[in-house]
Amino acid sequence: MVQNIAPVMAELEPEDFYLLSGIEQGMRFSRWVAAEKIPEFSRLDAQEVDHRIDRCERRELITRKTIQYTGYRLTYEGYDALALHTFSERDTIEGVGSPLGVGKESDVYEAMSYKPLALKFHREGYTNFREVQKERDYTSDKNHVSWFYTARKAAEREYEALETVFPQVSVPRPIDHNRHAIVMEKFEGVELARAKLQSAQAVGVLDLIVDELQTAYDQGFVHADMSEYNVAVSSEGVLVFDWPQSVPTDHENADEFLTRDLRNLVQYFSRKYPRETPEVDIEALATAVRDGEFETVRAFEA
Repeated sequence: MVQNIAPVMAELEPEDFYLLSGIEQGMRFSRWVAAEKIPEFSRLDAQEVDHRIDRCERRELITRKTIQYTGYRLTYEGYDALALHTFSERDTIEGVGSPLGVGKESDVYEAMSYKPLALKFHREGYTNFREVQKERDYTSDKNHVSWFYTARKAAEREYEALETVFPQVSVPRPIDHNRHAIVMEKFEGVELARAKLQSAQAVGVLDLIVDELQTAYDQGFVHADMSEYNVAVSSEGVLVFDWPQSVPTDHENADEFLTRDLRNLVQYFSRKYPRETPEVDIEALATAVRDGEFETVRAFEA
């Protein structure tokens, strides 16, 4: 598990960030950055590099290997520190609060700013890098990619999708993005998987979600990872989150992913609300969503 780096940030000095940035730069060329290369990348002299390595290693921001040669690379905590430092310099956030959600592919914290925001660190590949490398199309054309590259590309993909579909689609409002981290508006609501809907509400909520997916398609994106864990339900309606696997509608598999998204949703409602949820012709529903002609799932009873 990646540790919350926020308590350490106050202890770090500008030269510590020069070192971390230098190692990050070196990691573009190799997984481990040879010790003798770090002064060149960080623009610190050798004596200063030794001092900063000791400080950052003690705080678990970097890690060392000594097989064949002495090399260093960032830990996820070090990568988090660089992203937080950038957000601070931009005045995007003033501090980091309590966790809002910790999962296998992201950690989300409350962020202190002009109002409460959410700070999301992408962790794709941290626990099961090979599987993520197979599944994500933004790594499929790379022979050698790191956890950091995978997480950064996931954040870039999600931020691009949010910027494109907001505010037409009910998604968290994107605020800022750096490396593998996104700052967005904090949203209220209960995850659909944990929501207890009244029987009369079930199909109405399903209609709302499908309508959001139709609008997203019209704006140029397919979510491509739709499930009951990526929707929040509140008195104001529904909100669709977690867009790192989204694809543009001109992607070769976009229609397939849209059909899968709709099937996942309908199957979930059919399992949890079997009496209220009609048996749906998914292919016909997907065609209607693509054509902007969806109104209600009941119109697509099989």
